[in-house]
Amino acid sequence: MRNVTELSKLNGKVYVYLRDEVIARRFLQDAENEGFTFGDGEKPTARPGNNLYVVNRDWTISHVGWAGHMAFQSAKRIGGQEMIRVDYERYLLGEENFVINKNNA
Repeated sequence: MRNVTELSKLNGKVYVYLRDEVIARRFLQDAENEGFTFGDGEKPTARPGNNLYVVNRDWTISHVGWAGHMAFQSAKRIGGQEMIRVDYERYLLGEENFVINKNNA
């Protein structure tokens, strides 16, 4: 079964794209159910949703600001790590091409 924990184990900086509010709520609830928090310990569902998050290996998620949104559109690496763009809806549906790249965006 695909989950947020498995995303945190990917080899790179994992950015999760959420197409709409329904998928965003699902991601935040899934992350919370698996024990993820924001860096300050706040539960994911306690904050307003966003369309882009980073999933970290330390069981935290992070909001992505404007610079992160710009990087999401064009960067290949961030902070020395490969940027992995995940479409959470595709990921949940079990699609093979859940990683967003120029060929399947």
